[in-house]
Amino acid sequence: MSESPVNLSSGLPETALDPEPVEAREALAAALAAPEELRRDAVATVAARFPRYLDAWSRLGDLARDDAEAYACYRVGYHRGLDQLRQSGWRGQGYVRWRHVPNRGFLRSLAGLARVAGAIGEVDEARRCLTFVSQLDPGWDGVDA
Repeated sequence: MSESPVNLSSGLPETALDPEPVEAREALAAALAAPEELRRDAVATVAARFPRYLDAWSRLGDLARDDAEAYACYRVGYHRGLDQLRQSGWRGQGYVRWRHVPNRGFLRSLAGLARVAGAIGEVDEARRCLTFVSQLDPGWDGVDA
């Protein structure tokens, strides 16, 4: 009998994105703390300055002036998130959990895209997005989105 432990897989792999630079996180926190009438523009400035920052896009979608703008912001966060997931080793399967803070911008973007797609009548897109988010993190109920 071998003395080496056997490492068994617990199922599907889990991907966690790398954290954003401190400067980007601080800029977004300051933008979100801005007075309500300035907040959207402040967050837009962060998204433009740090265009790979997924949470900036998801928050900009939350602050959008209308459904079309929200749809565009969430879609940017979603597609940039897919790119970042692939760069992090995700191969189209496995978990992307909410508990990993850097994943939250992607999951917020995907959930926001589902919500706004439904609002503008893209029912099949909304359904696909909801299915996808539930596959990526089956235990996440959208709370704290």
